[in-house]
Amino acid sequence: MSERIVVVGFGPVAARFIELIDPLLASGAAHLTVIGAEPDSAYNRVLVADVGVGRTSPETISLSDTARLAALGADVLLDRTVRRIDRARRQLQLSDGTVRAYDRLVLATGARPVIPYLAGLNPDPLHPALPPGVTALRDLADARALRAVVQRRGDVVILGGGILGLEAALAAAEEGARVSVVHHGDYPLARNIDDDGGRVLAATLRRQGVRLVSGAKAVGLEHTATGEFTALRLDDGRFVSGDLLVLSCGVRPRTELADGAGLPIRSGILVDHSLTVHHDEFIHAIGDCAEVSCLDPDCADCAGDTTPSGLIGPGWKQAEWLADFLGRQLAPSDVAAVEASGTPFGATSGAGGSSSSYREAALPPVVMLKARGLDAVVAGDVSANLWSGHDDGTAVALWADPQHGRYAKIVTRDGVLSGLVCIGMPRTGAELVLLFESGSVLPEDRSSLLPLDGAEEQASSSPNRDPSATVCRCAGVSRGSIEQAAVVGCSTVVEVSASTRAGTGCGGCHADIRGIIEEHFQTAPA
Repeated sequence: MSERIVVVGFGPVAARFIELIDPLLASGAAHLTVIGAEPDSAYNRVLVADVGVGRTSPETISLSDTARLAALGADVLLDRTVRRIDRARRQLQLSDGTVRAYDRLVLATGARPVIPYLAGLNPDPLHPALPPGVTALRDLADARALRAVVQRRGDVVILGGGILGLEAALAAAEEGARVSVVHHGDYPLARNIDDDGGRVLAATLRRQGVRLVSGAKAVGLEHTATGEFTALRLDDGRFVSGDLLVLSCGVRPRTELADGAGLPIRSGILVDHSLTVHHDEFIHAIGDCAEVSCLDPDCADCAGDTTPSGLIGPGWKQAEWLADFLGRQLAPSDVAAVEASGTPFGATSGAGGSSSSYREAALPPVVMLKARGLDAVVAGDVSANLWSGHDDGTAVALWADPQHGRYAKIVTRDGVLSGLVCIGMPRTGAELVLLFESGSVLPEDRSSLLPLDGAEEQASSSPNRDPSATVCRCAGVSRGSIEQAAVVGCSTVVEVSASTRAGTGCGGCHADIRGIIEEHFQTAPA
């Protein structure tokens, strides 16, 4: 009898998991039901802002083919939610009144936007009913609202100075909208970046046409008589007027369904190193809703911060590992057949679940802002002062050209890169990220890294030609894989993405992929 696998949530992580259990569905070893709250099938939520400014289409960012799933016998239930998990009976009660039984339940409920406490907004963060003209830019309906304002070159107000808000602001401004970013700190990304880097970043944003309202605390909204947003009210009495308010105040894991079922939660739904929920072997959780923290108090992997990262890359790796884990349990023969073809079951990028337990990636977090006209990367601890004495082996090197929006700060400890800020220098930034992630000792002369962004270097070569160098961090795709895709005929970013999955995450590597493709066809024999 087929194992009944039910997936709750139909976002990018769920889509990746579903894609990778294809052999189980095709062989009849498993029957799939996927339940999505939106009327649309899975799409890349990270690129919703690109849809909102008209740079791409909903079809381009789609991640799942529902017709193909139906052909495999799967039930795809869209525009429905789960009201309750009945763990004793292993059943789900849905919003349409129906009941679905499961043998394995996979929670991929993702994250919900943080709705700030402002006068004029619904105070219930779990069920926000945003007024007309206010969006969190999380789904395609939000994208359509932004598109309508951008098309008429209206006024967009973005509340929050994080990465997604800044990328949306830059894109909307470039497309002709008038954009204001309202944020708490003296400059955007204040929690990540140092003071001088923050000032360079702010100046660059202003040159790109983004108005910054810094050090501001929003307290309420102004509305028309029919309830439509007209302005954001600040605590000092100022008003920031606009046609659309975009809330970019962060996200939190969606844990309410698990909490209602008595499952253990902390920041996210607690799962062990088999991505199985604590105390219930039939339920798993992956993606933004899952917090990997096992029951062993001495586990070194669970000793640090286990809060869900909120990044698509780790979510995909969890989906790959769980697909492999379930495949080996439910249909070992199917796993053997897939692997006999040369592809690891549960992964196409080499990040599958071949180990006996899932471990979070050891790579430290890197904050990347990639937009036309502005490239910035921040990683590690950058709080060290240039002139302060450092008894712990810390050293700081700094280079700045604020008039042209270029800035680099390099922090090392005993010669090893421990923190970096790089603005307006994409090649130097890419090289520093590689050195940071590998824990490499930097050259004694730190200035030797700066020529990577010189005119001669940019005209002649890429920053790293090593075939093993990672180009797409989200999907873990190397330069060599992209070059091979070009060899077999892929001539556009879309074609390379379809072949390798490179560029299907945050989209920040599109320029690098395009450059590799162009290099190949420029040097390929006629």
